[in-house]
Amino acid sequence: MGADRVFAYGAAAGLLGDLLLGDPRRGHPVAVFGRAAGAVERVLWRDHRGWGALHTAVCAGGAVALGAVAQRLVRPSTVASVALTGAATWAVVGGTSLAREARAVGRALEAGDVEAARTRLPHLCGRDPQALDADGIARAVVESVAENTSDAVVGALVWGAVGGVPGLLGFRAVNTLDAMVGHKSARYRRYGWASARLDDVAGWPGARLTAVLAAVSGGDPEGAVRAWRADAAKHPSPNAGPVEASFAGALGVRLGGTLSYGGRVEHRPVLNGEGRAVEVGDIDRAVRLSRRVGWLALGVSAAGALLRGSLPGRAS
Repeated sequence: MGADRVFAYGAAAGLLGDLLLGDPRRGHPVAVFGRAAGAVERVLWRDHRGWGALHTAVCAGGAVALGAVAQRLVRPSTVASVALTGAATWAVVGGTSLAREARAVGRALEAGDVEAARTRLPHLCGRDPQALDADGIARAVVESVAENTSDAVVGALVWGAVGGVPGLLGFRAVNTLDAMVGHKSARYRRYGWASARLDDVAGWPGARLTAVLAAVSGGDPEGAVRAWRADAAKHPSPNAGPVEASFAGALGVRLGGTLSYGGRVEHRPVLNGEGRAVEVGDIDRAVRLSRRVGWLALGVSAAGALLRGSLPGRAS
């Protein structure tokens, strides 16, 4: 069986495993990588872009190398290759945890328990929950669901289709490094520059595919495309912009506006200004849209891998 079919079967098994099992409660591979990256940072940290680039190369390169070695070791066995791809996919995608946390916040808001929702919100995003009322929390959840559909599901599948297990692990490593050191704090403004820029590059194709699939599978395809074209470029993130704008248009809601991170207030542009304000019920709608996008992304990625494998000169 060729690498294209191995990915198609393995990725489907991994996504199904995530749906049925979710993330492990202990010893999650991404958490293990995070601890290793933290140890590397303690050794390498200097307030300098070059040292930050070295940190990115060591950590992301190590993840890719580990995936390449593992993939090569199991290559003689089709069953083992599919199992490895399935395990890697399950380890790097996080659609079920994303849905679970979003709905937990939504249930708290529906019950009128804003404090419980504030307590739960940091599981989804890094915003200051105390600065948000119920409507602000609901909007933050919908925006987080949109962005993480790309980061935690679609982007990984895209790179898995391109690079197999090394692509899966490499994408998750880059995305994790960006979350750890890529933000613009005093400590990481220079050191995290390489991780942030590499994450922008790695996330580009998955973000555009996510935006397309949200438009296709949402309730208002024309509205999604219109919001994407009109507002995506206004967002400070080159990848979150298309995704959040497309989700906003597909759901018929208005995203963006004032928010607070670590005590720093940001005034972001409004996405889909024609939409209404986010309501609590939109959280579940966003989760359902995220699910549809994830499964469609599996189909697109698997089809792309199969097509690539069928090209002349490629092993089948």
